[in-house]
Formats: sequence, C-alpha cells, structure tokens
Amino acid sequence: MLMMKGAVHYEARDEIALLSIDNPPVNPLSAGVRLGICDGIERALADKKVKAIVITGMHRAFIAGADISEFGAAATEGPSLLDALDDMERSPKPVIAAINGTAFGGGLEVALCCDYRIAAPTAPIGLPEVKLGLLPGAGGTQRLPRLIGAESSVKAIISGEPILAPDALAMGIVDRIATGDILEAAIAYAQEIIAGGAAKRRVRDIEDKIAADRGNEALFAQFAAGLERTHRGQFAPAQILQCVEAAVNAEDFDAGLAVEQECFSACMTDPQREALIHIFFAERAANKIPGLDSDVPLLDIKQGSVVGAGTMGGGIAMCFANAGMPVRLHDNDPQNLVRGIKVIEGNYARTVTKGRLSQEEMDKRMSLIIPTEKFEDLRDGDVVIEAVYENLELKQEIFQRLDKVMKEGALLATNTSGLDVDAIAASTSRPEAICGMHFFSPANIMRLLEVVRGDKSSPVTLGTAMALGKSLGKVSVMAGNCPGFIGNRMIAGYSRQAQLMILKGASPAQVDKVIYEFGLAMGPFAMADMVGLDLGWRARKMMGGSNDVTARIPDELCELDRYGQKNGKGYYRYKEGDRTPLLDPVVDEVIARVREELGYASKSFSDDEVLKRCIYPLVNIGAKLLEEGHALRAGDIDTVYVNGYGFPSYVGGPMWYADVQGLDRVLADIERFYEETGDDVWRPAELLHSLVKDGKNFASLG
Repeated sequence: MLMMKGAVHYEARDEIALLSIDNPPVNPLSAGVRLGICDGIERALADKKVKAIVITGMHRAFIAGADISEFGAAATEGPSLLDALDDMERSPKPVIAAINGTAFGGGLEVALCCDYRIAAPTAPIGLPEVKLGLLPGAGGTQRLPRLIGAESSVKAIISGEPILAPDALAMGIVDRIATGDILEAAIAYAQEIIAGGAAKRRVRDIEDKIAADRGNEALFAQFAAGLERTHRGQFAPAQILQCVEAAVNAEDFDAGLAVEQECFSACMTDPQREALIHIFFAERAANKIPGLDSDVPLLDIKQGSVVGAGTMGGGIAMCFANAGMPVRLHDNDPQNLVRGIKVIEGNYARTVTKGRLSQEEMDKRMSLIIPTEKFEDLRDGDVVIEAVYENLELKQEIFQRLDKVMKEGALLATNTSGLDVDAIAASTSRPEAICGMHFFSPANIMRLLEVVRGDKSSPVTLGTAMALGKSLGKVSVMAGNCPGFIGNRMIAGYSRQAQLMILKGASPAQVDKVIYEFGLAMGPFAMADMVGLDLGWRARKMMGGSNDVTARIPDELCELDRYGQKNGKGYYRYKEGDRTPLLDPVVDEVIARVREELGYASKSFSDDEVLKRCIYPLVNIGAKLLEEGHALRAGDIDTVYVNGYGFPSYVGGPMWYADVQGLDRVLADIERFYEETGDDVWRPAELLHSLVKDGKNFASLG
C-alpha cells in the first residue's frame, strides 16, 4: 500500500463546513486529496448543523490538476476523482467552490461539480489536458457546455489555455469574483445561499445553453473543419469535439458522460499521449544542468541591452518589453534604428487589432524599448545581447567594444546561430561572462532559446542565461559550442537530403507533401521560399560561390530572379497577396537541366523513403551531438525541434520518434543510405550502434 499524498482539513464554522485542500505547493489531486474530499463531504452530511459546504485550497492554488507523479499504479490508490465528484454532486447540501488560485484540469472539474463558484480576481482556470494528448475525463466536457454553450466550450477545451477569473465570470463559468479575502467572501456567499433556502444547483441539470445547439449538425461540421486547419493530425481535439457534441445531443447527462469516458480511454491508449507527456517532462528537464548547482548566485537582471535593430534584435527587444523589463536597442545606423522601432510598433499594432493586446499595454511596452545610437548607452544593462548579422569579425569587433563599455558583472551574450562562441569570447578580457543566447525567428514569438556553453562560460553566466530565458517566456536548452549548435547543425542534414532527393528524381512538391502530412507546418522547399532563396545565394556569392551540388538548384533559381515569396516565384509561384504555393513548369525545367548536367539518373522515391531520408539525418546527427556532449539529453534535442523547428509535439521530437520506430530498424536504414550514397551525413553514430547492440534506446539514457 502506497502512502497517500495530500490531505483535506475539515473545519465547521457554524452552519458551514470548510474543506481546505493541503497538498503543497499547488494542491494536485493526489490520493490523499481525493480521499479527504470524500471523507469531508461525508462528515459534513452527518453534521445536522451544517447547511452548506465550502471547498477551497491552501497555499497558492485551488487544485492545479492531477498529480502526474501518480500516473500508473499509484493512481488506483483510494477513491477515484469520479468517486469524489459523485459524492459532491449527490450531497443534498449545496457545495461552493472558493477558487483561491489556479484551478486547472481536474481542479476545474471539481469546481464545475460544485453548485456555486466564487473566484479570487487573479485566479486562472482552465482545462489543459489536450496539451498532454488527453481530455477532461471527469465530466469537464459535459458540465462546461451546460454553463457556457458548445462553441465557447470547444474553444476553451481544445485550446487548453488558461482563463482569468474576470473572463470566466463574463463567460458564466464562475458566479462571483471575490472582493477582499477569498475565504471570507466564500463564507459570506455560503451564508447568503443558506439564507435563500440552501438550494442545490447541479450543473448537470442545466439545459438552456446546450438546448440552443441541439441538433445543429452544421455547427459541429464547422468545428470539425476548423480542427483540420488548427489541430491537423492531432488525436485528442477530435475526441474532445465528439464529447462536446455528446453533451449537446446525448439522451441525458449520463449518456454524455459515457461518451467522455470512452473518448478518454481512446486518448489514453493513443501514442500521441506518450509523445506529448515526453515533451512535457523533457521541457522541464532541460532546465536541469549537470554541474550547475541550484545555489549558484545568479545575476539580478533588471535591464537589458540589445545591439542591432534588425529583425532579430527588434524581436529580442520585444521579449524584454513583453516581460516588463526595460531594454535599450542600439544601432549605429540611424535609419536602421528608426526602421527597427517602426517594425516593433507595427508588430504590436497588429496584435492590438486582433484584440490580443490593449492599446494601453502596447504603449507601456513601447515605452520600455529605448532606442539609442550611442554605444555607451548600453552600459547600464545587466545583460547585453548582440544580434547583428552572421559575420565573425564583426561580432568580435562588437564584443571588443562591449568589453570596454559594459559594467563589471554584466552578462554578455551573442545571438549567433552557429558561429564559434569561444572565438567571440576570446576577443574580450572576460570570456567567463560570455555565452550564446540563440533566439529563433521571430524572436518575440518562438518559444525556443538555445543557451550556448562556451569553454570558459562560468556557472553564474550559464545559470543566469537559463533563468533569463525563463523570465522572457522561453523554453531554454543548453547546447555545446559547435557549428550550428543543436538545431541548425541537425537541420543542415535535413535540408541537404531534401536537395539531393530532387536532384535524383523526387519533386519539391512530393517532398513538401510528405513532410506536411507528417505534421510540420511546411516542407523544406516551401520553407525556403518563405525565408528567401536569395539569402543563401548572396552569402555563397560573397564567399566566391559553392561547389556543393545541393546549392546548384537554388542558385540557378536565384539567377532567374526567383527568390521565393518575396517576389512571387521560387520553388513555386505565388499569386499576389496569396502564399499558396503553385506548381511552375519553369522549376521542373531547371531541376531537369541541373540533374542532367550533374549526371544524375532520375529515379522514383516512395513517400516512406522521402520521410526517412528527411527525418533520419536528424536522428543520426542528434546521436552524434549526444556522443560529443554538445547535447545533454535526447529530450533536449526533442525540445529544440518541437519548439524551434515546428516538429509536431504529438510525435515527440526526432529522438522519441526514432525510439518509437525501433532503433534497430532506424539504424538499418541509416546504414543502407550510407552504403548507397557515401554521404557523411549517413555515417552511423557510434551511439546508435551501441544502443542497438545493448537493446536500449534514447529514452534509456535518461
């Protein structure tokens, strides 16, 4: 028998029984909490003096959801959540939820099972189960539509995003917002209910909101079409939609609840659930850096500085402003600085137009971004991030100047996407204070931050950079200092193999279709068109050209003034104002001509072969990064690819995907490709050989 975690304290206050959940820090629904709710309800019902029951949380949460440490055998200890909810709902005495703080997942389901709900004004609520490949399995998909209708419920449950208490009040999820102390307000609310006759008000019995949508097949067809656009390839959202439809159209509440249980079981056995849980834990593990003690004294970052007002620099400045932190944005070209500020202003303005930001908040954030042409103005920053274009000599020159200007103890970081951080640090007298902080474009949107460990980067520097990333709302991953770090080193192999395939007979459209159907937002050629073919072409011309065969086709396209979406023609052609890629016979002619000139015989590729030739280089290079110590964990690599490169989270990242396919089969394909091509990308990593030999996988590495 496992020891039950958590407790529920019982207190009688005249006619009110108070059940206080005590399972710090966030009161998850551990076995002890579930048992405590059941026992507390029973005790309150046995006390004739008690007329109403108030359930609240101690510490900073109401109930933050399930206890993920109890996934598995421990989850069977004590009463189930459904048992506890059944006791609450069957209680003839009204039950009031006093939502003092976070109420997520099962926590909100507990509140929905109460007859009345009062919330602290800052309390966030929500049903985030979809982010773990699940759905609310304790009546959430059935009760929420009864309070707010089908459309609002579908949006809330499928997004999984938190809802602040004032919005929850407006939607009808909670009945009141507390003024002053939440517990005292809840007691007063309970007394009010008692004075009014202590009426029960079971959510399961509310019909008016769902009655309005009953039989509306067009509404749910519209929802399904929307899912195909917004949640393509994902299993749980479709199951959630089925549950909400059952809430509206099923014979009664219990019939809808039966559908929910069936769909929940389907989610539990679907492989997407395990992949999403893997990513959930991998993102949290990424913050744990071996050798970096928790007691390392980190720098207090109150103000930032950014060098370079281009796309990346402006986006990084927005990250600081979004976090409420003042930042100086420097560019030595006055026109670039003005242009950069205008771009930032335009980005915020579009967000305001879409209703996701108030004008007041936009003005506040803009006031935090201070443009300057004077390099010396950067000196007050606790951290400075260099974000100029990728030129080692230029970056070294800038860091020489920063070394002279920045105050002692400041963190100096470069946003380089793949240059040698140690070479940059060597241009200063304080290499210990320098690391890479590689943001991903657009920096104000993308969640990933690669913190690059230089040879002399101190624990204080690395710990501060990781913590700063978290403060800026990023998922931070530690990477070793090697060309391209983790993400770009791996993507180079992916892109190269895509180019080689079209040289040998595949079409850009086939490759892109396979990758899109796998779950990425777009394939490599559509992505190249979006980024701009001319960027690589101009870089290669500056270096005197390239002899790499994979550069031939994009260079030939650029010579024909085909730069991508920016001028309406690249690997595809585009109608003005429309980013839909359209086939263009000109591209076919270029590919055929280059193929003939290079002496490649055209062959057909199956979709399965295309997928393997694109995805397996990521796996092989990822294994080499682990061998070298440039990536700490396979989960770190998966975190990079999910958050920085659009790899579908429900597939779990490339290393998890390889485990699922079976490393022995993956290795066999990699060996076959190496034998066929001799391409060094396919030279099997020693780690792959050793794992397969020992019958292990990447997950076994911890």
